[in-house]
Order: sequence, then C-alpha cells, then structure tokens
Amino acid sequence: MTHLLLGQKAPDFNLPDQNGKMHSLNDYAGQWLLIFFYPKDMTPGCTIEAQEMRNVYEKFKDYDCAVLGVSKDTQKQHQKFIEKESLPFDLLSDTEQKMLKAYDVLHEKSMFGKKYMGVMRTSFLINPDGNIERIYDEVKPSEHAEEVLADLRYLQSEHVSA
Repeated sequence: MTHLLLGQKAPDFNLPDQNGKMHSLNDYAGQWLLIFFYPKDMTPGCTIEAQEMRNVYEKFKDYDCAVLGVSKDTQKQHQKFIEKESLPFDLLSDTEQKMLKAYDVLHEKSMFGKKYMGVMRTSFLINPDGNIERIYDEVKPSEHAEEVLADLRYLQSEHVSA
C-alpha cells in the first residue's frame, strides 16, 4: 500500500511529542525504531494497539528498539491518551500531516458512505542504519506488538550470526 520500499532510507521527520519535545529520525540513529501510525487517540482499535505496545514495552527496550506512535492528534490529545493508558513511549503530533504523507499512510477512507482522508494503521521497523527493515500495512491491533517483537528477535539473531 505504501510507496516506500524495504531497504530504503526511512524518510526523516521533525515533529513534537506530547510534551512539545521535537523528535527526528537522527535522534534514533544506531538503534532500532518502531514507528506506528494510527488513526486517532482513544478510539477502540488505537487504544488496543497502544495498550499492547505498552504491555510489552520492556521487551522492545531489551532489543534496543524505541517506539513512537504517530497520528494527526494534537499534543494535548496525546497527553490525555498517554495519561489514561499509562503509555511509556512518546506520541508524535503530526497535525500538518507532513510525516503521514512522507510515509504514505494518508489515504482515502469511507465511513457511512462519506469519503475522507484518514490514517491507515501502518508501522515501520527501522534498523540502526536508518533503513526500513519491515513495513506492516495490515496491522491487527491486538497482535501487532508481538508480531514486531518476533521480527526483532529474528532480525537481531540473523545480524549477530552474519
């Protein structure tokens, strides 16, 4: 679904998190990074996905993998979501939709016959060199965190033995 390809350099970004701290791709150089794009804070699927990420967050740290959520929501909405769900990772606010467009996750959707531009639930696993290692474009919120951890396990064991 996305125009980005495995192995290519991940698009850079410069966005604020829930506290206004700016984040860019360079901030994560030398470590793994999971960027998960989701439609909206505090909606059922997005809450399940964020909770699953929260529940295994320590395992992501064990694999030296940072986790960032990204949506169109404001910093204030992100603060409420983080507080309500006790999320241990940052959520980036892309109100201008620059990163959403760079990662090609903004697509036409339809609800009750109305068409609108919405965020496709998509994730990117970026390796320590800043290249896209995995693209997840059919994310199941309740299974996604474990799916990424399984890939990290595999990729890191592959790179150690290489």
